[in-house]
Amino acid sequence: MDPIVIIGTGLAGYGVARELRKLDRETPLHLITGDDAVSYSKPMLSNALASGKTADHLALASAEDMGRTLHAVVHSHTRVTALDIPGRRLRTERDEMPFGHLVLALGADPIRLSPEGDGAEHVRSVNDRGDYARFREAIAGKRHVTILGAGLIGCEFANDLRRAGYAVAVVDPAPQPLGRLLPPQAGAFLRQRLERSGVRFHFQCTAQRIDRDGARLAVTLSDGETLSTDCVLSAVGLRPRTNLAAAAGLGVGRGVRVDRCLRTSAEGVYALGDCAEVEGLVLPFVMPLMAAARALGATLAGRPTPALYPAMPVVVKTPDCPTVVCPPLAGSSGAWQETEGEEGVTSLLRDPAGRLLGFALCGDATAEKRRLAREIAPWLAAN
Repeated sequence: MDPIVIIGTGLAGYGVARELRKLDRETPLHLITGDDAVSYSKPMLSNALASGKTADHLALASAEDMGRTLHAVVHSHTRVTALDIPGRRLRTERDEMPFGHLVLALGADPIRLSPEGDGAEHVRSVNDRGDYARFREAIAGKRHVTILGAGLIGCEFANDLRRAGYAVAVVDPAPQPLGRLLPPQAGAFLRQRLERSGVRFHFQCTAQRIDRDGARLAVTLSDGETLSTDCVLSAVGLRPRTNLAAAAGLGVGRGVRVDRCLRTSAEGVYALGDCAEVEGLVLPFVMPLMAAARALGATLAGRPTPALYPAMPVVVKTPDCPTVVCPPLAGSSGAWQETEGEEGVTSLLRDPAGRLLGFALCGDATAEKRRLAREIAPWLAAN
């Protein structure tokens, strides 16, 4: 019997392997990754500094441990170079491997900015444990970090760095933090609370140049201001890894295109997680990833199962301003109703019939997360 092969050992790859093994312990299973295949929680990367956690502290299980747990062969430090879909084989830097079913859990790469200046090559990003270890080393004994991007990851790192004792500046072309997720009043509340903690925001501008300035870096902004900093961290977003799939002739758009059963354009080939575009949606959050893993595990075990996405609030790890967002479906129409109290903001998006389409909660208002998620769930399930 040809094995099920999963490319990727992040939350998506190991997640679907776990779900498969709950239903099927016998089908041969191989997992392949270019890194050390250590199991860890990637979302922890953006809030581990203040608690003093090293990259080793984030490790949950070794490749060997995962292989034993999953009754699988885990191929670490092995890069897949090509897929032969008609021949049901894949090539690595070492050899070839047949597959019966193939799962692409390839993840995503950080979007790279291209500012001018001889310091641009020193811009860092944190997308895995290795990146995190190098970032910790780079800022050890330093004082100031500039973050490019005030989205979810940028805000989480900003809050974590402040709690770890660093001075932090955040640069973003949007007028507020979490510009793609939060309505204005909630965004203003988050900004106020993070500024109160010591974060300095520079909105509606970009980094035009990054130059070396002795042992430091000089970041020249589009509004003419120059920031002196020890380290620049880029957190402007991720781009799904699609090159391997595209080269094999699979359908790709913003990600590897799949239907609700996570099927690609080729029979027996699936994709999930940060690399996948599910019926036009890229869902780079933990809850939809786990929902997809459960469905795909069942499908691979012989029980075809579509991924069902109930209300999936996103918890933003900014302890100085607890924030939860349940984004509305793409194309939703309605008006945000925002209510601010002394210690929080409640933002609700309803359609003309009064149905809840999405919500954002900041501060003490996050206590309403479960109630609102229950209210929105039936509407999402029907769509």
